[in-house]
Order: sequence, then C-alpha cells, then structure tokens
Amino acid sequence: MIITDITMPEFTAGLEHTKTVAIPCGSTEEHGTHLPLDTDTMQVYEVLRAVAAQRPLFVAPPVHYGICRSTADHPGTVGIRPDTFRALITDIAAGLYRHGLRDFLLISGHAGTTHMSALVEVGETLLERFADCRVAVACEYHLLARAAAELVKTPDDSHAGEIETARIMHLFPQLVKGTSPREYPAFPRHILTRNKRACWPGGVWGDPSAATPEQGEKLFRLAVDRVADLVDDLEGFTAPAITGA
Repeated sequence: MIITDITMPEFTAGLEHTKTVAIPCGSTEEHGTHLPLDTDTMQVYEVLRAVAAQRPLFVAPPVHYGICRSTADHPGTVGIRPDTFRALITDIAAGLYRHGLRDFLLISGHAGTTHMSALVEVGETLLERFADCRVAVACEYHLLARAAAELVKTPDDSHAGEIETARIMHLFPQLVKGTSPREYPAFPRHILTRNKRACWPGGVWGDPSAATPEQGEKLFRLAVDRVADLVDDLEGFTAPAITGA
C-alpha cells in the first residue's frame, strides 16, 4: 500500500493484511554534475514501491531531506540538522503507530554516517516508547552494495559513482545528464574540515562512466530482493528472552 495513493478506507483495510510500514528517507544532495539532486530518495522509494507490489507493505511518503555533512558546500545540497531529522522521523513513526502500524522499517537511500546514526537513535527511541513495536534500520545502498560486488567494476564505488549512475540510468534515463569524471574524496583522517568542497570538488565517489542501464536493472532487482528479505526478517523477529539473574 503506497500511502500517498490510498484512501482512508483502503488504509484501514490494509491493516488486515499487514502492520508493517517502510519509511523511506532520502536527501536533497548533489550527485556530481550528471545525476539529479533527489537521487537518494528516488532510488529507495522505487525499490519500496516494487516490494509493495509483491507483498502486503505500507510505504510512507518519502522524506526528501536528510543530514548532509560532506556535501554541504556543493550547490543544490539542502541538509537539515540532526535534531530536526530525528524529531521528524520520530513524529512520522509515532503518527503511523497511532493508526495501527507496529513494525517499522526505517530505510534510507542516503548513506551518510551521521544520517544513519540518527536513524538508529530514532529506532531506539521507538523501542523505548512503544513496547509492542519492532524496528529495523538499514541503508538500502549498503544492502545492495554488499550483494552486488560481481556486477560492479569500480573499486570502492559509492556516491554518484557506477552503482548510483547505473540505477538512475535504468529508472529515470531522462534525468541523467552525461557523466562526471572519476573521483574519490580526499578528506583527512579524523580531522574535520570547514571547506568540505575543497576536499571533494566534484562530489563523485567512484567512476560514473562505467555504468550501463542494463547493469542498473540488475542492481534494481537485486535491491528489491534484499529489501524484501529484510521485511521478512523484521516480521519474523522475536526478541530473545533474558536469561540469568
């Protein structure tokens, strides 16, 4: 059930089939000179729509803003503060809980470390607040990348590189504007920098030129399978009993 597309009676009827909801989190963030700013959101939302076409699953409207530190200086990136992000996702989940949802998949298309840590914090808050809920937190990109090594030619590929370019070439080819040069960020270890764009001029991590639409379709199907597996794991999870004194 795609929540943006269903009516109030359809929402109620859907609860007879599942109490699981996925909350897709993305970002408005640069992706080189060739991919749209909404790339992270588009990828995770399309995967969830495909999963929901196969099985009962509520899919909440996507959150298009996230925590963006490394790309904050690049034109087009619009990040929000961690406190804002945590409060927003917590409120969304609480509203869905109020209307009968109990299993929450907090899943992000944006892989930023601070962003993902904030989602874990939200998940822990939900576990403390609602005794009968289950929560999974995952980065959809990481689920895919771990399973797709044989499909990817670029070593250490990541942001706006081969994988993301291939996926958008498959899903939204009209939005891909050529390619960007191969690049890897050069941030110093452990030291925080003010001018982040100086360490990462083009905003690409990998080699976009290696991507193909055919590769993108295979990556998309693999991502759908991995996310569906995670939904199975969440719905089948039983917390172990505490033993000992």
